[in-house]
Amino acid sequence: MAHKKIHPISRQRVCPVCLSEDITVFLEIDRVPVHCNVLLFTKKEALQASRGDIHLGFCQDCGHIFNKAFNPELMAYSQGYETSLHYSTRFQEYAKKTAEHLVERYRLFGKDIVEIGCGQGEFLNLLCYIGENNGVGFDPSYQPEDRDEQVASGQIRIIQDFYSEKYADQKADLICCRHVLEHVQNPRDFLATLRRSIANQPKTVVFLEMPNAFYTLRDQGIWDLIYEHYSYFTRNSLEALMTQCGFEVLDLYETYKDQFLCVEAFSSEMSKSSEEISQNDLGDLVSDIGVFAEKYRQKINKWKRNIEGIVQNNQRVVVWGGGSKGVTFLNTLKSRDKIDYVVDINPRKQGKYVAGSGQKIIPPSFLKEYRPEVVIIMNPIYQDEVRQITKDLGLHTGFVCA
Repeated sequence: MAHKKIHPISRQRVCPVCLSEDITVFLEIDRVPVHCNVLLFTKKEALQASRGDIHLGFCQDCGHIFNKAFNPELMAYSQGYETSLHYSTRFQEYAKKTAEHLVERYRLFGKDIVEIGCGQGEFLNLLCYIGENNGVGFDPSYQPEDRDEQVASGQIRIIQDFYSEKYADQKADLICCRHVLEHVQNPRDFLATLRRSIANQPKTVVFLEMPNAFYTLRDQGIWDLIYEHYSYFTRNSLEALMTQCGFEVLDLYETYKDQFLCVEAFSSEMSKSSEEISQNDLGDLVSDIGVFAEKYRQKINKWKRNIEGIVQNNQRVVVWGGGSKGVTFLNTLKSRDKIDYVVDINPRKQGKYVAGSGQKIIPPSFLKEYRPEVVIIMNPIYQDEVRQITKDLGLHTGFVCA
């Protein structure tokens, strides 16, 4: 694979996982919205959303991918941040199955659960309900809601703060952290802190879940490339990170139709250096990296033609999914004057506006009046769910997955 000269404004010089300097920048995407999931209340506010650059670097030693142009000073998470997927029945099924797996495998009955980055606490609720456990969640974006019966009853408690060593005395039989590590600029420091916090609890299980970089590369999941994600973990780089930070990997696997990467681990008595870690074959990954930029451009051009064709046929079109994928899709294609609305089933997002491109986010019921001819589904895993919702609304429309 030919090495590409690193852009001069790229800031991160070494791999955040193995500290290697053998980094190749293979894709540059400039001026993307910094936050995809912030709640924006006016179109003007959405169009003025702050922007940053993505320069994807590939570590030749451990296979990690990260944004070399990432600027942590641009990142800020608050109660105006919303990423919950639990309004989807498809995602609820997945979350319930994952929680049941963890409870059964590690006999989590009447135990203490900690979740780092718990959002509104939906997954923590599941773990505590299934195993009759007690839970503590940490998330600065948590917004208390009266309908949260488990929080109200004291079965779980959510702290509006980042998890740190000041909470090391919090007992935990399981620590779970889902879709957080990819946001962290220093994942080694994060895991080192976590390991120190459970130093006196050697039987604590650690469960991490994050986007799977192999899915982005193999299946051209290019709408997952967002500024908020500093890291894109592969199986290779995640295993390297865990073992170097003093964890024994019990299981490492892809799930949710390969879109997510999960690891289950215990704290180990000794960490390993990068030289001691056996290298998995990076050949396929290197090949994927070598052709990714060209495939990325081809997919973008294809979708620009698709949207232009829909407009020329005077068809109304909506995007289904106001999360990261939808925001990336709309901003990448610069479709502000071609697509007016984005559908999302999350009521907290409805009535808000898409960062960067400014489309209004609407509930599915709005489609009964708008009656689009084309619905672009941002994530194919929700295709059956979307089709059923539109059928229940009495709509007959065409569907296409992005």
